[in-house]
Amino acid sequence: MADTPQNPAPSSDEQVQREANSRSRRAFLVTGVAALASLGGWRWLVSQPKEAGIPRPLRSVLEANGKLAGEYFSDAHLAPVFSKRLVREPRVNGKIGMRGEFDPAAWRLQVNSFTDPKRVQAFTLEDIKALPRVEITTELKCIEGWSVVVNWAGARFADFAIKYGLATPDGNSTAASAEALAPYVRVATPDNAYYVGLDIASAMHPQTLLCYEMNGQPLTPEHGAPLRLAMPVKYGIKYLKRIGNIQFTSQRPADYWADRGYDWNAGH
Repeated sequence: MADTPQNPAPSSDEQVQREANSRSRRAFLVTGVAALASLGGWRWLVSQPKEAGIPRPLRSVLEANGKLAGEYFSDAHLAPVFSKRLVREPRVNGKIGMRGEFDPAAWRLQVNSFTDPKRVQAFTLEDIKALPRVEITTELKCIEGWSVVVNWAGARFADFAIKYGLATPDGNSTAASAEALAPYVRVATPDNAYYVGLDIASAMHPQTLLCYEMNGQPLTPEHGAPLRLAMPVKYGIKYLKRIGNIQFTSQRPADYWADRGYDWNAGH
């Protein structure tokens, strides 16, 4: 009987090709399973009840980040300052709350009493300018990813609140301990179309200004004249332009961009 011929041993090239094919199949299966898992996870996520505009699990992450940032926040945390030679005019971002007719001469800053929200005090720009003038040159950071060095001038928010006793239950105009102050502040445009919520520590931070000058000149209408916020430890979404109303409150106020899925704290 003749010998049964044996299959020849595969060449090294054939072995490499077989291994490559095997690995490709495994990679395809693993990638496919991962993609399906991701798709399933995303479908689960978007199906969850929404809280302030975004799925609750994502909102929980934002709240945890904000809580952590609040625990580490202090007056000792200052934004870096720069030379005036580096200043540039920032983009005119955001016109919400800036539309419609507006008479700067008739403008008044309306401040609701902490203990009685129905009681309102009105302040003129001259009242703000009567406070100690503070000038800082810091970096305006936009949540869109760009930044620019800007020189701001105005009165410290803290000086304004303390002088007129706006943040204390008894209206005492002397400096009060942090525990005696309203825990939150709401700031809004005259038409209430744009509004930001702040914790009291951020509002009373030494670099938080009620700003009436930018880069050595009075504010222009497109940049928030006659008065705007400058908050170097926050992103630009908190730099509310054309301030019309301030309210000190015991409840955390709504925030325009937090209502649309952004971080309420907005610090960096």
